[in-house]
Amino acid sequence: MSPQRGPVLPYKLIAGVVPVRRKWLVASAKMAGSTFAPEAVNIYDTFREVADLRPGFATIVVSAPIGYRDHVNDPPRAAEVAAKKLLGRRAITIRRAPTRESLARVTFEASDHLDAVTAAMLPVIRDVASEMSSYRQRVVYEGSPELSFYFLNGETPLRWSKMREEGRRERRALLIAKVPGVERIMDTTMRGVGEQHLLDAAALLMTARRVQSHAAKRIPINPEWDSEGIRMEFVY
Repeated sequence: MSPQRGPVLPYKLIAGVVPVRRKWLVASAKMAGSTFAPEAVNIYDTFREVADLRPGFATIVVSAPIGYRDHVNDPPRAAEVAAKKLLGRRAITIRRAPTRESLARVTFEASDHLDAVTAAMLPVIRDVASEMSSYRQRVVYEGSPELSFYFLNGETPLRWSKMREEGRRERRALLIAKVPGVERIMDTTMRGVGEQHLLDAAALLMTARRVQSHAAKRIPINPEWDSEGIRMEFVY
């Protein structure tokens, strides 16, 4: 379904979006020139709700695969290979996207070569896949929180995993130093939402800001397209 035109606003709305269980956590901000104002965090049941909100987002960066190989024996997406090279010791955070063949199955099979985390995320990955089109890619981009933090850290991989207290402190310090007003996002208390989710959403929001300002980097530089005309790339 193509997005409909909304009212003309004196600012742009942008969002960083991460899955939390089978819902979507949205960290958003208003942008007007150099003004950047984070909004209250929200959670939505489906990705369609996020993509079709009115007034709509000018840029959405989501932590979920966009664009897929067709068959389980196909090679990984070039974007995943390039991201792993950039992230070094944090390369483990880049997981291989499922194929269209895997997404079409009711349950995953051993032959699908999915890791346990990706297999558990299949419902939310399908949720995004069902909404994506080449038209949607004018607004919706695939991001990785770890790539966003890599950029914020001077294009250097972080030292610690976000699952460790040291890692959450490392990420929080970066965000406070780089993102004005980010405490409004990070200090949110919401049932079922962990600190790591808020950190990830805030980091993707910064990537959305760079996309909206035409300053984001893309990998690979020359992106691939899947069999349905969807661009396969990361922005950071």
